[in-house]
Amino acid sequence: MADPNRISKRSEHVAAAAFVTPTLILLIAFLVVPMIYTIYFSIYRYQIMRPNDITFVDIQNYIKLFKDKDFWHAFRNTLYFTVVVVPVQCTLALALALLVASKTRGVAFFRTMYFAPQLTSMVVISILWTILYNSNPSTGLINSLLTSIGLESVNFLSNPRTAMNSIIFMSAWQGAGYQMMIFIAGLQAIPASHYEAASVDGATGFQKLIYITLPGLKSTIKYVLMITMIQAMKLFTQPYVMTKGGPQNATKTLVYYIYTEGFQEGNFGYACSAAAVFFVIVVTMSLIMKRITMAKD
Repeated sequence: MADPNRISKRSEHVAAAAFVTPTLILLIAFLVVPMIYTIYFSIYRYQIMRPNDITFVDIQNYIKLFKDKDFWHAFRNTLYFTVVVVPVQCTLALALALLVASKTRGVAFFRTMYFAPQLTSMVVISILWTILYNSNPSTGLINSLLTSIGLESVNFLSNPRTAMNSIIFMSAWQGAGYQMMIFIAGLQAIPASHYEAASVDGATGFQKLIYITLPGLKSTIKYVLMITMIQAMKLFTQPYVMTKGGPQNATKTLVYYIYTEGFQEGNFGYACSAAAVFFVIVVTMSLIMKRITMAKD
């Protein structure tokens, strides 16, 4: 007679395999296989316009890449965007979470409004902000407001000094809603009894924030910082739609650099080497971020 426990465990294993297998197949098809092909083509000179002309060049693509000033310029732009937008966006998200987590009337409406940009395509958001940033006061809403109060109009996207900062401001506004919802979930996990005890002891709102809220959100903050940094490193849509990497390559990022080399210039093998290096950079920065956050425990 078959053991019921063994049959039950076998059924659980079959059910688990049924749930895991589709995800595993998709992971292999859209992540592992492309990574293998990227590394493979990175050691070949492969022009898209000449698909039959593939020449093995060893590490020459990587040598050329590290000597390319445009690559290092794109790297600096990506690093600048990441270093600035991550703390700004996370701080804004936390502030919004604290605001909408309060028990006041109309909070549900504002929570929806803050999260609404996440439900809109980044392409649409970028087009909208391109119009808002228009240097012509008659069509650009922001410059229209500036000139109405006696200030000069600003070339937000056509000036190398302001273009990236303008994209940073827009990106922080657009992405804060997602992190806000994560922070709200973290706030709800903090026991209300902690705040009640602090109120009995006469703690102020600021003291509750420092000694209860922030320590209670430690794990959440680490997670939000990590995912925000990874998303920031992949910046592409905003420069592509709003500035085309300009002016003077001021908003050209690593992903945009890979795109232009691979699909506009047709240097597919060279673009694959840039993509491989980009992957190493993202992993390295993620490990550094993990080490920093672990050191604060």
